Amino acid sequence: MKKKLNVVTALAVCAALSFTACGGSASASSSSAASSSTAVSEAASGDASATIDDLYQQENQLFADHADAWNKLFGMMGKSESDSNGDYADFLAGTLEANKDSFTEEEIATLTADIETIRGIEAQIAALQGQVDASSAADSADAAQDASPFKNFSATDFDGNKVDDTLFSNNAVTVMNFWFTGCKPCVGELSKLNELNETLKAMGGEVVGVNTETFDGNESAIADAKKVLESQNAAYRNLSLNSDSEAGKYASGIMAFPTTILVDRNGNIVGEPLLGGIDIQENYDALMQQIQSVVDADSANQ
Repeated sequence: MKKKLNVVTALAVCAALSFTACGGSASASSSSAASSSTAVSEAASGDASATIDDLYQQENQLFADHADAWNKLFGMMGKSESDSNGDYADFLAGTLEANKDSFTEEEIATLTADIETIRGIEAQIAALQGQVDASSAADSADAAQDASPFKNFSATDFDGNKVDDTLFSNNAVTVMNFWFTGCKPCVGELSKLNELNETLKAMGGEVVGVNTETFDGNESAIADAKKVLESQNAAYRNLSLNSDSEAGKYASGIMAFPTTILVDRNGNIVGEPLLGGIDIQENYDALMQQIQSVVDADSANQ
């Protein structure tokens, strides 16, 4: 996986991969060789990255093909005692085993088959990730920050207003919640997220929703999402992303919903993503602890 997270955090978050070539030449004669070597390295790294993205799309397709069964399993993960720090397929299998009484035999068979397919995909990803890690080992911390999917941010809120990266620079912390309209655990936490937004206002922060069905200003999906938000008395800002933007690509790679992340004033993701609704007290407490850490760090830097 791109990242293995603890029990109350996201399963996997698809972060945008960025590769910065480093080079230099000791002499004119070595410059050409260095450039050739760099080009080969970049090409190999790019191929590995593209293949990894394709493999993640294969996993996403499994979730889409059997959405009812997977959404049911994802909705139980906040309560699962399975260890998500280890092998991803083992984590999924452990979660299913811990909650098997809640599934039909057909659902268990479907999920079990998908998990074994995911196991094979993950093995391929792990091998390719080694190539990516080797290519990016020389990147500096600054370069890693520049790769944040929320740099040069652009989006539109549900009222048609343009939003840019001042969304982050104006806040000590921005809580970004990724959801979709048909996700019951997502809808179940909306009112709690609205309460959190009111709390954050006093702390210099904000809750922002990203509905992944509303990409590219999809008017029908936005109308449906607004109805759900209104039904839950959730008035905080929600955004529609461009699917081809870095933020859109990041959101497209999220595999479990709801997922919540923290973004600092500079547009950098801070801490670990959180999986599961914050209407679960354990998740709420974990998120508030992370929020306070970001706010404290922001105050120290002012």
